Amino acid sequence: MISKIYSLVITFFIFSCQWDSQNISYPISKKNPEADNYFGVEVIDNYRWLEDDNAEDTKNWVDKQNETTFSYLKNIPFRGQIKNRLEELWDYERVTAPFKEGDYTYYYKNTGLQNQYVIYREKEGFEAEIFLDPNTFSEDGTTSLSGLNFSKNGQIAAYSISEGGSDWRKIIVMDAADKKIIEDTLVDIKFSGIQWKLNEGFFYSSYDKPEGSELSQMTDQHKLYYHKLGTSQSEDVLIYGESLDQKHRYVSGSVTDDGNYLFISASKTTSGNISYLKDLSRSNSPLLRVDNNYNTDSYLLDANGDKLYIVTNSNAPYQKVITVNAKDPQEKNWKDFISETEHVLSPTSGGGYFFARYIENVITKVYQYDTEGNNMGEIELPGIGTAGGWNGKIEDKTLYYSFTNYYSPGIIFSYDPKTKKSEEFWKPDINFDSHQYVSEQIFYNSADGTKIPMIITRKKDVEYNGENPTILYGYGGFNISLRPSFSIANAVWMEQGGVYAVPNLRGGGEYGKEWHKAGTKQQKQNVFDDFIAAAEYLIEKNITSPDYLAIRGGSNGGLLVGATMTQRPELMKVALPAVGVLDMLRYHKFTAGAGWAYDYGTSEDSKEMFEYLRGYSPVHNVTNETNYPATLITTADHDDRVVPAHSFKFAAELQEKQNGENPVLIRVETKAGHGSGTPVSKRIEQYSDIFGFTFYNMGFRVLPENIKTKPKG
Repeated sequence: MISKIYSLVITFFIFSCQWDSQNISYPISKKNPEADNYFGVEVIDNYRWLEDDNAEDTKNWVDKQNETTFSYLKNIPFRGQIKNRLEELWDYERVTAPFKEGDYTYYYKNTGLQNQYVIYREKEGFEAEIFLDPNTFSEDGTTSLSGLNFSKNGQIAAYSISEGGSDWRKIIVMDAADKKIIEDTLVDIKFSGIQWKLNEGFFYSSYDKPEGSELSQMTDQHKLYYHKLGTSQSEDVLIYGESLDQKHRYVSGSVTDDGNYLFISASKTTSGNISYLKDLSRSNSPLLRVDNNYNTDSYLLDANGDKLYIVTNSNAPYQKVITVNAKDPQEKNWKDFISETEHVLSPTSGGGYFFARYIENVITKVYQYDTEGNNMGEIELPGIGTAGGWNGKIEDKTLYYSFTNYYSPGIIFSYDPKTKKSEEFWKPDINFDSHQYVSEQIFYNSADGTKIPMIITRKKDVEYNGENPTILYGYGGFNISLRPSFSIANAVWMEQGGVYAVPNLRGGGEYGKEWHKAGTKQQKQNVFDDFIAAAEYLIEKNITSPDYLAIRGGSNGGLLVGATMTQRPELMKVALPAVGVLDMLRYHKFTAGAGWAYDYGTSEDSKEMFEYLRGYSPVHNVTNETNYPATLITTADHDDRVVPAHSFKFAAELQEKQNGENPVLIRVETKAGHGSGTPVSKRIEQYSDIFGFTFYNMGFRVLPENIKTKPKG
């Protein structure tokens, strides 16, 4: 038996080395240089033509790149095994917490491998029925449900859909009782919620439809509209965003439960907003200014009559909750309700109570407050990890929350806010033994001495010998916090003995506003240094080594990977940038990209900002005579948030200048976008390719779980 296994390993080894020894024939990426002048400095862009997503040349380039990529991936002998295991593990029932609307209780459920969750409902005395099945929206599952909101009485439902993963939405209005569509579909809606004014109509947000490609053209004037039921979209009332002298890229509205007040938030970038309040109980009421400081963020949490509860980081970088009377809502009248602490606050409300959820060194802690601001004590959680929920209507007697970490699938608990008692409501029946895994939080020093937390998760029996396949995952931007959560894909990675490490880099929101700002504009290099230091820690502690380290991240995290692999290519074996922001000189010229300037700055701001961006922009820092790691770039043809041209240009630069045998491939998903709403079937295929590529380029020729030693070649 031993000799047969050894023979099998050698067979795979010889086969794969034959593939590895061939030079991949990359498609030709023609050069059509265009010059830009930045403050007297000329920058040549050889691949500007790839920005035109409607051009036949671009489409042909994508087709040929995909052909090359999938020709390579199909030669990975265990790629099918990974896909099979992903399908096995993914195939378990998943449900969400229930919520009450009218006479029905609704919940989302996926039986396992359904591309999209199905919405069910139950009525007392009747069996559960399907209310809405997004899997019927399109044959291939690429049209997804983006949002579902009910009128105050629960009799009318409005839901939004995304086609092919695009951020552009349609809103459909239906009678909840008989599930019949009652109005024409609203179209051309983007970055929008659905906020009902009782049972009369709803507010939504959108941009004017751009000329040219709606997937890449700039959209920078967001507007808030009101749609009254029974009228056409052409009659919708523009509430905010008409003035061209005061452009806002992100505008949203929130309505109090009693329908009396509309809270309007207007932002120029992804951080900072001004806000207004409109009295909906009076016709033609003016907009009252709530705050006028673009450097802070404020949003409506709840209301009780004229008493508003607002979350803000004004004079409180870790956030606090204030109260103010709606008749005179200016900041000078604000009163602290839940004061700022040394931990980041993310509150919710439901059942007539408030729940202060804090991030303490990336771990969740929750305290309950009554309506007078009295602290009722800490809520006991089932373990160390991430908890979320405790939101609902004021009349709800039972609330729900979920709990998860990197190795525990999410469990839903019911919660009685009067007794503060929790009970297990739903637990997944999954073929994965969480007890075999462990997470450890460590702190390491970045280049400037800043202590950075990192959570490392693995099988308990994994020994640190420098040869553990390891994924280092990061983000580091836009005030977003990476907190422990379960991933089916990562579970499969760890089943094979893989290590999964997540550092909480500057630029994120784990330690408040100053932590965020420390990774923005001309401090952005801090984020890359933090990530590089994490890799060095993993290598120094013999957890892994450069031959077995992969770095991964998406969107802003794709920028992180692109910058890290161009600055320190010797540090990792595999690089996996997904839907990345990779051309830092031109990112602001596409869709809503200009709104990211708070984090990045732009090449047009100043010569200093231009030089700083050019200094780390991945597209502009690919150099000749450099051996880059094996790279699998992933993007999608309908990504209209981070347009795929970023990835196209980065792939073209890398393929031209790679000075080694490591492959540089790009995988372009079709009829998919930035990630939200991606069908389960496509996600399984994507992870099969990503993990197959990663293991294969680390020298594995069969899945590492099945062998004790790994032949190298």
